[in-house]
Amino acid sequence: MEQPELIQPEHLASRLKWERLFEFLPPWPVRPPRRGRKPVDRDAMLRALIYQRLARKRFLQDLHTHLAENPPMRAACGFNPYQPPPSLERFSAFLGDTANQLFQTVRVHLVKELIQARVVSGRHVGFDSCPVESWVRENNLKTGLRRSRYDKTHLCRGDPTAALGVRIHYPSPGKKEVAYFWGYRNHALADLEAELPLWEITEPNSVAEVTLAIPLLKNASGALNLTFQSVSGDAEYDVERILRYIVKDSKAEAFIPRNPRNTQDTSGFQRRRDNVTCPADLTMYRKGKMTVDGVTYVQYSCPFYWGRKPDLLMCPVNHPKFTQQKGCNYLWRQTETIRALLPYGTDYFKRHYDRRTAVERVFSRLLAITLEEPSVRGLTSVKNHCTLSHISVLLVALAAHRLGHADKIRFVRTFVPNILAP
Repeated sequence: MEQPELIQPEHLASRLKWERLFEFLPPWPVRPPRRGRKPVDRDAMLRALIYQRLARKRFLQDLHTHLAENPPMRAACGFNPYQPPPSLERFSAFLGDTANQLFQTVRVHLVKELIQARVVSGRHVGFDSCPVESWVRENNLKTGLRRSRYDKTHLCRGDPTAALGVRIHYPSPGKKEVAYFWGYRNHALADLEAELPLWEITEPNSVAEVTLAIPLLKNASGALNLTFQSVSGDAEYDVERILRYIVKDSKAEAFIPRNPRNTQDTSGFQRRRDNVTCPADLTMYRKGKMTVDGVTYVQYSCPFYWGRKPDLLMCPVNHPKFTQQKGCNYLWRQTETIRALLPYGTDYFKRHYDRRTAVERVFSRLLAITLEEPSVRGLTSVKNHCTLSHISVLLVALAAHRLGHADKIRFVRTFVPNILAP
């Protein structure tokens, strides 16, 4: 006769803690098909991958080995504790073959629960992005390559969808370190008061940050029914169309500082009625009007290159642009700028812009659960990897609020093992 085990899995505290956390996880949105080989429980796979992030097990092999050696955790995730866990290939296929929209459905459900519980308001939001380095040999400086490591015209053999990007680090004030890498970026819109992510998009490095700012705001406000009061971001988002969408379309305040690269150097130029004089006090040649992204300019150029004056060997004031390019160029903006409505330099602007640091703390918690260290390759797998990190953060916040630990909603790594009671 078979003897019962001395310690039953349900008697272990670790299993009960994780089961209590998973109670607040919504069910998988799609049921498995009836035909084909016996399906693996998708809810159990989702719980296992969330456990992988909160326990900081970077590789799927580590997760599979841990579940094989730990029957209580198999039971907590929803697997049969008396049978081995699904194969490593099943976990890999779940990340690589599942549409990211299914994971997004789970994430959106958790955000809506937090909004309904008034943990998240969405009044003051901010966006930023985080580099996600791909698991390819081009990122390993110890490996040798026959071609240039940072030639963006070639694709990585290990991950063809990864693109070349740049990571900027400031080790000390006034000192900047620039490093190149192959991979992706996770773009997120976060609630600055609750310091929780509201929406996220993962794209290759070739997709610029400024192109995803408006989709982040549109998707979050439409799907979550949010009304923004203020939107914050760093100088990278100082783009006319982004500012206009925030102020005119969303009816919110924009706290985005001026980007020096978007500012025209007007020193030495003077506007006199319909004419412009250059630093040499010469009337510039009017080339005509031009419209870029809905903004109309009148373009004025150097009179020696484009006017009727005779060519000179050197500019009268020895301006460097006379030899570096075809003289000076001045754009007289005709369309009213949206930046005139922003209170740059005021204490009010500085005080609200300081809230933007909450986005950095949101990414800091996501990085603590291996957001920046995917062990999978391919755009779909990396997207699902990043979405799972966001789901894990939101699940901890919802469980902490529902269980009476409202002050612990941001304790991502320590909530389950140290705070959550079995």
